[in-house]
Amino acid sequence: MSIASQLEEVRAQISAAEARAGRPQGSVQLLAVSKTFPAADVAQAYAAGQRLFGENRLQEAQEKKPALPGDCVWHLIGPLQRNKVRKALELGVALIEAVDSLKLAQAISRIAGELERTADILLEVNIDAEASKHGFAPDELRREWDELVALPHLRIQGLMCIPAPVDTPEGARPAFAALRGLAEELRARGPLPLPTLSMGMSHDYPIAIEEGATLVRVGSAIFGRR
Repeated sequence: MSIASQLEEVRAQISAAEARAGRPQGSVQLLAVSKTFPAADVAQAYAAGQRLFGENRLQEAQEKKPALPGDCVWHLIGPLQRNKVRKALELGVALIEAVDSLKLAQAISRIAGELERTADILLEVNIDAEASKHGFAPDELRREWDELVALPHLRIQGLMCIPAPVDTPEGARPAFAALRGLAEELRARGPLPLPTLSMGMSHDYPIAIEEGATLVRVGSAIFGRR
């Protein structure tokens, strides 16, 4: 199947999941994860109407962004080292999705202030407490919430997670529900609306949508196997 036809299928699956969840059509954004795929493949997705793309590595984003139309919107979805924050902000990524510690958030706020801008971020939550995963433990995020909210040059748009590997897509449902519940708890504490829940990938994004995802990160289902 072509990238265009695979995109069409993913969009149809998103619409079906929105309907099952009783949510409005168009309430979920599709982030096409283009990591490791060449700019030519991204251009095919662009030609099929896709505008929102995600890269894991800053270097790949630096290479692809200038090679593609200026109305592409880029998210950085992989771990970001503090010594690369300035380059990420200067590149103009729209959203840094994987802010996994207070120290990283502080660095982004400081450098964004130096650049006289405000950075949009998501906070990555290690929702299943995996030793090998990055992200805030839920209790850690609760403890550090007030410090995070007080950072002056950040807009915390929401939360993201990557659940532990499971045998079936349905097995990820408890993790997605837990992230939604944590977001609801933090909204209640204020003062942020946290509109974005980035959860769900190629193998489980319909389940994530049913559990409240507003942004799904889909790569192989669009571009093929890596």
